[in-house]
Amino acid sequence: MQFLLIIALSIASAVIYGILHDQITARVCVEYFTIGHPPVFNTEDPTLLGLGWGIIATWWVGVILGVGLAMVARIGRRPKRSPKSLIRPIGILMAIMAVFAITAGIAGYTAGSLGWVFLVGHIAETVPPEKHVPFLADMWAHSASYLVGFVGGIVVMVRVWMSRGTMARLKDEG
Repeated sequence: MQFLLIIALSIASAVIYGILHDQITARVCVEYFTIGHPPVFNTEDPTLLGLGWGIIATWWVGVILGVGLAMVARIGRRPKRSPKSLIRPIGILMAIMAVFAITAGIAGYTAGSLGWVFLVGHIAETVPPEKHVPFLADMWAHSASYLVGFVGGIVVMVRVWMSRGTMARLKDEG
């Protein structure tokens, strides 16, 4: 049961992060969702797009993180980590992801404004010219969230596994 609760916690955390992230980025550039993504939702409402894509684009990340985290937290003879004990590390990861997303969004906006990066091909032709720079900001913010989430998820898993070794040593010494 604890194994499944860790997976559920990870999915819920990823989805909440995705919805909040997409509520912001949908307001920066709605075209990132209406043109840059497959037409899943027949709306241009940023709230609905942020909600829908926040779920679709993140639940599977939560599953991957959750299964890995549940394994390193629960499998084996070492002392087990509870779902509650993982709230803080997951929360810290989400906060770090948000900082990197904001930073990358600003960097993408700046680089686009200076002409250092630009849209090409079908996207460049389809997105209105005045939305190219905001589109780049969204793209960079989303890419940063995925990259930092992936790398950070591995770091969290390693730290959780190592903490179980520390817990075992403390138990043996006490």
